[in-house]
Amino acid sequence: MTDEEHLRILEEKAAELRRLAQENGLDLSAELAILEQKIAELKRTVCEGLSAWGRVQLARRPDRPSGLSFAQALCDAFYELRGDRAISDDPALRGGVAKLAGKRIAILFHQRGMTPEEQRQARFGMASAQGYWKAKRIMEIAARLKLPLLTLINTPGAYPGVQAEAHNIAGAIACCIWQMLRHPGPTVAVILGEGGSGGAVALAAADRVLMLENATYSVISPEGAASILWKDAKFAPQAAENLKLTARDLWALGVVDEVIPEPPGGAHTDLQKTVAAVREAVIHHFSELSRLSLDELLRLRYNRYRHVGSAGAPN
Repeated sequence: MTDEEHLRILEEKAAELRRLAQENGLDLSAELAILEQKIAELKRTVCEGLSAWGRVQLARRPDRPSGLSFAQALCDAFYELRGDRAISDDPALRGGVAKLAGKRIAILFHQRGMTPEEQRQARFGMASAQGYWKAKRIMEIAARLKLPLLTLINTPGAYPGVQAEAHNIAGAIACCIWQMLRHPGPTVAVILGEGGSGGAVALAAADRVLMLENATYSVISPEGAASILWKDAKFAPQAAENLKLTARDLWALGVVDEVIPEPPGGAHTDLQKTVAAVREAVIHHFSELSRLSLDELLRLRYNRYRHVGSAGAPN
């Protein structure tokens, strides 16, 4: 029996005990406590032993916390800004101004949608050109107000449709990267789930890049890489290993600055704990960055991206 099968059986037993306790008025708290401890330990073991491909699957879970619900839970207050002032509003990439730990910030995040209808409208977080032009507008507002900028990333990549190309999505992504690189204040990016291609990079050119431990960040999907290298998407698990797309791999390479632990079993098992861990990390990094002068902030940012991917880049 695999650990995953054992875990499923234990979870079914726990659910049955809760049902019996509720229906019959029984006190099964002691038995449940022992069972839940075993479940937590097994979840931790399963997650620690996950392959790169296993983490890709975990990062793609539709119930993984991200988007609007995550931003609202993370921030003390949030006021959304809509529209790119040229074409329309894109529901896949949203943002506005917010308060975090009593301080004003600007925030941008991908919205994948929770229901099938929301997911269809948001294209599972694949923002079109309108989304990135809107992101640029919010970045410019943040720059004028000298607000710290926080981005929450969870996207397979930018939307590759004809209309996106017609509205210059490549130019919009490039403008977002340029705007982040010259932002006159601290910037922090957090990869919550999938960090796919230019759609993720557009929001990840930050002073500090953080990742949840089961998130992924890559220039191409494992399926895409497998189709190019082996002419067959079935080699996606092998491609995932070679891409070095996991949080631990990217931390070792110096691409990300901190790996944020997830609750046992993954971020989807406990939204409150996941939000608390992200909040603590974000506040810590903003606090460190806020002590730097603008000249020092820009110098460190320049050095970071001149040497990105080289562990131990010069300060």
